[in-house]
Amino acid sequence: MLEVLTGMGLSAAAGLNAYIPFLVVALGARFTDIITLPTNLTWIESGWAIGIGSVLLLAEIVLDKIPAVDTINDAVQTFIRPSMGGLMVAATSAAEKADQSTWLADNPWVGVVTGVVVSGLVHAGKLTVRPAVDAGTLGMGTPVVSTAEDSASLGLSLIAILVPVLVIAALIMLAIVLIVLVRTVLRWRRRRRRTGDPDVRVS
Repeated sequence: MLEVLTGMGLSAAAGLNAYIPFLVVALGARFTDIITLPTNLTWIESGWAIGIGSVLLLAEIVLDKIPAVDTINDAVQTFIRPSMGGLMVAATSAAEKADQSTWLADNPWVGVVTGVVVSGLVHAGKLTVRPAVDAGTLGMGTPVVSTAEDSASLGLSLIAILVPVLVIAALIMLAIVLIVLVRTVLRWRRRRRRTGDPDVRVS
């Protein structure tokens, strides 16, 4: 089951930042023996894929730290992050089937769909919280939260690959943080609506 945990951890990381887990997998496959990509996905470790991923990561890091722009970027990433989550599961869970699960081998789509769902849920939490952070801190909290998300994505990616047994604990912690933040945001929006604040919008 270790490869399944690796895929889930990477897909959750993709929900925070699509390109960090991609590059971690790509560089790990290209320069180490830790990751062995399936034949149909060896393009991930190619020089051009790593180059494009690096450029996209740089753009993501910059755009995600600018108030208001980060919300637009998150809307665009709604299509990218879940897809990347599915790709990460396919690239890692399909690469080495440590548990020799015949059922998983015969139904690889299950892992991919799980990756899309996990990444999509994390992204949805981020999409809910970030506009409130922008408004509630007048933009000053945006780069701080963005940096924390990038760090969490990198940390989760490394844990997923190097110590997959810790992925469940990491996912539980991430889920708790997201649930608390989303509930806080929803309460904040309800209070703002009751006071008739015209700046409040229901997403």
